[in-house]
Amino acid sequence: MDPVVRPIADPTFTAAAIGFLLGGATLGTVSGLVPGLHANNFALLLASAAPSVPADPLLIGCAMIGAGVVHTFLDIVPALALGVPDAAMAVASLPGHRLVIAGRGREAIRLSAVGSGLAVTLAVPLAIPITWGMVRAYPTIREHIVVVLASIVAFLLVSESSWRAAAAGLAVFLASAALGVVTLDVDPEAPLSTGGMLTPLFAGLFGAPVLIDAIRGTGVPPQSDARIAMERRDLGVAASAGSVAGAIVGYLPGVSAAIAATAALPAIPRSAADRGFVVATSGASTSNTVFALFALVALGTPRTGVMVALDEATVPFALPVLLAATTIAAAVGFCVLLAVGDTYLRVIGRADYTRLSVGVLTFLVGLSYLFAGGIGILTFGLATILGMIPPRIGTRRVHLMGVLIGPLMLA
Repeated sequence: MDPVVRPIADPTFTAAAIGFLLGGATLGTVSGLVPGLHANNFALLLASAAPSVPADPLLIGCAMIGAGVVHTFLDIVPALALGVPDAAMAVASLPGHRLVIAGRGREAIRLSAVGSGLAVTLAVPLAIPITWGMVRAYPTIREHIVVVLASIVAFLLVSESSWRAAAAGLAVFLASAALGVVTLDVDPEAPLSTGGMLTPLFAGLFGAPVLIDAIRGTGVPPQSDARIAMERRDLGVAASAGSVAGAIVGYLPGVSAAIAATAALPAIPRSAADRGFVVATSGASTSNTVFALFALVALGTPRTGVMVALDEATVPFALPVLLAATTIAAAVGFCVLLAVGDTYLRVIGRADYTRLSVGVLTFLVGLSYLFAGGIGILTFGLATILGMIPPRIGTRRVHLMGVLIGPLMLA
């Protein structure tokens, strides 16, 4: 679909766009704060409902963008309170928990807000040159995609802490790749017309295992002040590294923001490793969402669930409008994170983890059924078992992204 020029000075259209954007931001707030839920789920629901909504598809697109961007700001909060990251935040779990255990959870929330906020600020000036370069490099990348993806897998393995951890990571990668090969092409009979296997796969691999582990949790210890104890220079370096990494992987198939955050690790100052990792991970997640939009417009290929939903809903590629929606959504996400983060950390951290985890697990099972039917529930169960393995054999969950990378390498 060719880019569309759409006037944004029309007061009626502008008011409607802001209304839809705020509605999407509300959905992104819910998905960000509910452990195991992702904005992709709401975006796909919006795509399914789009034909019956008597509104300009571009307005639906604003809602989808709002949900996706706000989610990237808020999903750090359940990761800190319960240790339940989604696929994009899985890599931040341990450093974030170390800060919470040290009583610096409120600071971690602000570090995440700064990382995501700076990512959007950097994305605007970087968008044109990076997109220009990636468009010209993409034919070569596509021709050698197996080599590119294999190099990424190799980097993830050699960046592990030991050869034993790397060997365990390879086993996890191969197992998740096999799961992806078996399930991704399944066309499930499900209650929702717009669905697929990604919801049960990612809910099982990245959400359910940590929910199960959280049942044995002891809650969040008392937290001290929210002051950011990180040098401005280190903060800027970490945010920039995460943003650039997230921007680049936004153009690559099967490569998530979690992988981008891992790629940013060498640039993070050792003196502020945990804090820098939270900043870089948040920056990579938000940057990935922003640049996935540019990848969709420039290359016509959706790289995230939200972009898939935009494509399925035939949203016009009116980049100025969608970019404005992205910027406003980022401001909303920043404010909401600071407004609710501390309270969430305090309230959820004191909750009955058993009841909370069982309740959310039941919700994820229902969600898997809605999107993928009975086969979705089975896939969710298998993915959960696999997702519980990495920390038990001393490797990172990021290798579970083999569920997408493996099938792409074999395609």
